[in-house]
Amino acid sequence: MNTNRRKTLVIGAAALTGPFFIGSARAQGKKEIKLGQTMPYSGPASAYGTIGKLHQAYFKKINDEGGINGTKVNLISLDDGYSPPKTVEQVRKLVEQDEVDALFQTLGTPSNTAIHKYVNAKKVPHLFVATGATKWNDPKNYPWTFGFNLAYQTEGEIYAKYILKNRPNAKIAVLYQNDDYGKDVLAGLENVLKGDKAKMIVAKATYEVTDATVDSQILTLKASGADTMFNICTPKFSAQAIRRVYDSGWRPPLHIVNNVGASVGSVLIPAGLEKSEGIITVQYYKDESDPVWKDDRAMLEWRGFMGKFYPDGNVNDASNVYGYITAQVMTQVLRQCNGNFSRDNIKKQAESLKDWKSGLLLPGITVNTSATDHGPIDQAQLSKWDGKKWVLFGDVLGGGAA
Repeated sequence: MNTNRRKTLVIGAAALTGPFFIGSARAQGKKEIKLGQTMPYSGPASAYGTIGKLHQAYFKKINDEGGINGTKVNLISLDDGYSPPKTVEQVRKLVEQDEVDALFQTLGTPSNTAIHKYVNAKKVPHLFVATGATKWNDPKNYPWTFGFNLAYQTEGEIYAKYILKNRPNAKIAVLYQNDDYGKDVLAGLENVLKGDKAKMIVAKATYEVTDATVDSQILTLKASGADTMFNICTPKFSAQAIRRVYDSGWRPPLHIVNNVGASVGSVLIPAGLEKSEGIITVQYYKDESDPVWKDDRAMLEWRGFMGKFYPDGNVNDASNVYGYITAQVMTQVLRQCNGNFSRDNIKKQAESLKDWKSGLLLPGITVNTSATDHGPIDQAQLSKWDGKKWVLFGDVLGGGAA
């Protein structure tokens, strides 16, 4: 996809382009709600671009059904190539030229870091960013920013507690992306494995998103003698790491893959399903490939949506379930606005989600926010790949030190 071409996608509102609809919809009674986002439709994280495409399809569905109490949703989704300078350029256009009412699901830790101060200074709702960095839940200093994903540190803490319980003498090798995302998951691991337990981490290696492969890093980690592999990678590199571990003849008894790099469609299939057997991750939403959800009502509705509104989407890609849930949450916030789509009221409603539940979230997990809590998801469940499907095990867990 051409990164220089501005992608403007007016969802279900093609006829609504006349002067009457131009301008901000922040005041009550306007006919259009304007949302903006940046997505990596190109570049090293382009596997995530399907999330933006699903959002476009979802708001077309909402508009076809009459909009939000009669008000259409116009999602402007722009390609940033997972490049922070490009994110800054695109978000400035969204805020200053398009005058969006809110940003929704801008994707990537480095990309959102680049716009964090700017959007807060402009007082633009920066909602449900598609990244789990812990810093998105900091309403005291960044009151307009909200996370969505399970916080990376919480995820790292869950894995660390699992290791301590099941492999207390583990020798852990860590591969992580050399940015705020990778360091945040690692911080969660180290929050628990501290003091005399810190020596359990025997090797660390990093990669840059511009690297062609992680082959050399895997060989270095293998040579450390580690018996536990912790893979903190985005999809492309996660698939490479899983495949290289297997092909090198390394068989660590425990291989953990962080949630964002554990999609069946964009990671395990490219890596090789048999090469992925035994891998452990966490999940907080249902896996479409798991037969336990075959007749699940919410999953049937999602499959119907995919067939009607996003037929080109890969139903084996977990990102398409994730995107659907986040679009549902955004829609819930807009419905709670009760016709007042001012930025202040959108922010207020985003802080007012109480035990809200999507049928696609795992049982026992709900969405909650408040003026002092901008992290909607704080629980997950461990899951193991058996060669054909993810198999959930244990209880729903949260973070914290052991």
